[in-house]
Amino acid sequence: MEATVIIIFVIGYLLIALEHPISVNKSATAIVTGVISWTVYTLFSDQSVEHITHQLAEHFGATAEILFFLLGAMTIVELVDGYEGFRIITDRIKTKNPKKLLWIICGVTFFLSAILDNLTTSIVMVSLVRKLVPNRDMRLFFVGMIVIAANAGGAWSPIGDVTTTMLWIGGQISAVNIIKTLILPSIVCMVVPLVYLQFTLKGEIGDANGSAEPAENNLDGNNTTIKGAKTMLVLGVGGLIAVPFFKTVTHLPPYVGMLLSLGIIWIVSELMNPHLNEKEKKPYTAAGALARVDVASVLFFLGILLAVAALQSMGLLHRFASYLAETIGDNRIIITLIGILSSIVDNVPLVAASMGMYNLTDYPTDHMIWEYLAYCAGTGGSILIIGSAAGVAVMGMEKIDFIWYLKKISFLAALGYFAGAIVYLIIYPYLAVHP
Repeated sequence: MEATVIIIFVIGYLLIALEHPISVNKSATAIVTGVISWTVYTLFSDQSVEHITHQLAEHFGATAEILFFLLGAMTIVELVDGYEGFRIITDRIKTKNPKKLLWIICGVTFFLSAILDNLTTSIVMVSLVRKLVPNRDMRLFFVGMIVIAANAGGAWSPIGDVTTTMLWIGGQISAVNIIKTLILPSIVCMVVPLVYLQFTLKGEIGDANGSAEPAENNLDGNNTTIKGAKTMLVLGVGGLIAVPFFKTVTHLPPYVGMLLSLGIIWIVSELMNPHLNEKEKKPYTAAGALARVDVASVLFFLGILLAVAALQSMGLLHRFASYLAETIGDNRIIITLIGILSSIVDNVPLVAASMGMYNLTDYPTDHMIWEYLAYCAGTGGSILIIGSAAGVAVMGMEKIDFIWYLKKISFLAALGYFAGAIVYLIIYPYLAVHP
């Protein structure tokens, strides 16, 4: 039975990795993999159906916390984006110096990713770079650095990257401590490639092909003016930032705070632009934003987390952790390798598996293994363009060739990854909560 479930998981994993060549959405594959894994476990296990059902309910409850958190965050981001609130930030960038512009773009990406998420931030910033850098050869370097900066920015924030969010919701890390311990390594992860490019980057950004439009929107090309970009930006960013504070004060799960923020912003969006009728207003309310949310990604997380939960319930992940400890021994090496592996396969199941391999009894909240895992899984995906959601998104937007990224950006990403890892391992003893 165990071998069968492992084979099912491996096949599902391969199909997820080959999503584009086989033209099958990874969400569908993940759901099927998760359901079949639990079905085989139920039919052929020595455990009673009641016991397995209880295990499934516990795992589903933990998974639902992550999913509702992500759904709330994605809706808020879509709502702000619908009002073009982010353009208030991006439209202020005016410099024509490519090296100076690269620092500005990466800095904005880094901190915006920590507040939003690395995928959304990458899409917003690539859209901006298209206007600021008409020269395609130069623009590709900017896009590659956006991937590195977005993943580095998401790693140190409890709401910036889905893997860090998983660890935060699971109780492996705390919001304040992960920011304190990972912000410096994450900055180094971004800055080292930027410094390298200061000596190697050649060329000009090209002539601008038009200025950005005002941060106000029109509905379906008509003359109906939509106001409220600044209001929604402040509410959206403020609502996201408030979630960790809400958890600290109330001790309620993070998804409760996220849903509260969503509810408040939803109410405000309904009251704004009273001159519009219901049909005109709908795209600019939370209901309209929900229609634009990438629900397929949410279902992907559901499927893959259920599949990993099946392996955990069978005790396979704990045994695998023991095997790694016996053969490699050093957890720092193990986590570093997991980070590199995340550039080849999706980091969500890797982190989910790691959470099942190690328990909170042996490795309590804010232990080095969890903090280092957040850094490595978050930033390691930048080494290959297929290793992160941000990379895959910009790959599609700019039609970036896998080999070009491997030749031009992978070395920079690896340089930043190992530099940040070394910084973390050096400073950890001075910042450690647990010995």
